[in-house]
Amino acid sequence: MSAPKTYLNAVSAVPGATPVHVAVIMDGNGRWARARNFPVMAGHRAGAEAVRRCVRGAINHGVRYLTLYAFSSENWRRTPQEVGDLTTLLRFYLRHKVAELHREGVRLVVIGDVGRFESSLRDEISRAEKLTARNTRLTMVLALSYGARADITRAARLMAEAAIRGDLDITQANENDLARFLQTHQFPDPDLVVRTSGERRLSNFLLWESAYAELAFLDVLWPDFNEEHFAALMADFERRERRFGGRVEHRTVAP
Repeated sequence: MSAPKTYLNAVSAVPGATPVHVAVIMDGNGRWARARNFPVMAGHRAGAEAVRRCVRGAINHGVRYLTLYAFSSENWRRTPQEVGDLTTLLRFYLRHKVAELHREGVRLVVIGDVGRFESSLRDEISRAEKLTARNTRLTMVLALSYGARADITRAARLMAEAAIRGDLDITQANENDLARFLQTHQFPDPDLVVRTSGERRLSNFLLWESAYAELAFLDVLWPDFNEEHFAALMADFERRERRFGGRVEHRTVAP
């Protein structure tokens, strides 16, 4: 299979490395369904199966962290029926598919404003996180009701509160101080950010963390994404040179 079409932001002096952290904007479920005269929910179901293939690809290629943009803060603006369908599907997979992730050694972590979901769904999220908390093969981060600007704003507020308490000297504060208040503080920054469906924007996803990420934009709709696409992305990443603007420091990856 030929490599997927990408629009690259080539920027490290060490080509050939596997990305530690891959982040994916899973886009195209609705268009996939409409092209087949299916209800939108069918596209979301097919997209959920693509998640399984993406997780398998990440495990096979030794990726340590996989972040999936599953439900954005802007998705709340969709019709009540589609929001209901999405949350119903999410509840189903948390209830019935997390055991499969657990058997594969995958740890599940959720970021975002999950307080907007009803309590039963929050309980399912908590149960899934607790069940998989000790797994180390792959950390899968689900971004749910997530928006990068909101998270940066929240981090700035928490940093200001720390300064008011006297826990932080605001006159000496730097970007590392703010980063430790982000919901993603426990993970390394993404090395590669992928978006499917041919769109070429980040759509309020990991804006702070993606400052030096490589970008790849695929024309494939998310429900059609498979392990061959993942392998092609890894091959493309290995050919890139990443210099980080001359920066040499890197965030430490937890063992």
